[in-house]
Amino acid sequence: MRSSNPVFSRRGFSRDNGFAGFNAPQAGGPAAQQGNPYATGNPYAQPTNPYATATDPQVQGAPPAAPPQAGRMTIDDVVMRTGITLGTVVVGAAAAWIMALPLGLAIGCGLIAMVLGLVQAFKRKPSPPLILAYAAFEGLFLGALSGAINAQFAGAPMQAVLGTMAVFVGVLVAYKTRLIRVNQRFYRYVMGAAIGFVLLMAVNLLFAAFGGGDGLGFRSGGLGILFGIIGVVLGACFLALDFKQVEDGIAYGAPREESWLAAFGLTMTLVWIYLELLRLISILRGD
Repeated sequence: MRSSNPVFSRRGFSRDNGFAGFNAPQAGGPAAQQGNPYATGNPYAQPTNPYATATDPQVQGAPPAAPPQAGRMTIDDVVMRTGITLGTVVVGAAAAWIMALPLGLAIGCGLIAMVLGLVQAFKRKPSPPLILAYAAFEGLFLGALSGAINAQFAGAPMQAVLGTMAVFVGVLVAYKTRLIRVNQRFYRYVMGAAIGFVLLMAVNLLFAAFGGGDGLGFRSGGLGILFGIIGVVLGACFLALDFKQVEDGIAYGAPREESWLAAFGLTMTLVWIYLELLRLISILRGD
């Protein structure tokens, strides 16, 4: 996941070949050019921006900003596509909950969703049917898992949903008021923490699969609570990175189809946060 989500890993919207607009005013300084793996190949970088026109203020060196132009991504596009994608997840979850989908089938749906997500992440262009199929299978997995946890800890899924909404709103407010400043340092710290987190969870899963029990104990008891909190904090940081990607995509003239990728990335991050909160609430209520 080169940004907060693999969906953005091969895209950047910086005008002067920095990563994802980290040269924009919010970043607080010029982007490093040496050793930056994202410093080349930017399809929206000047002077080779295929979406720019001779009168485009970006071509003349003015700050990005500009009024929406036909065929370019707008915030309305992102909101609408995100609503459609999240709506598909909710419909799938509701169907799995009502039908009491067995956990075995739910895990299968989760694996299918993961494969579809990886396929979309490595595609050069977004595929709305693929993204919506991912959302549908992810919804089936979440619905069945939530139903099973609700049977043991009544109300836990609703608490996780409310918590996810609170994290989203909190990060959005913090980002818009510049309490959170997304720059290259922020990105490096977040991705370093995320890689360490994922590796630890993978090791814990392997020990649990072959040794039984809770593996190394990273997902239960006191350590489970600690790592649950870390997972939620990482999800919040990923949201900030997502918001930056969306902001830069709009500012630097990404094509409208990129709004599907923005919706896909935001959905993946929100699913992450929901699952971490659901696990954390289950641990807290089980103690």
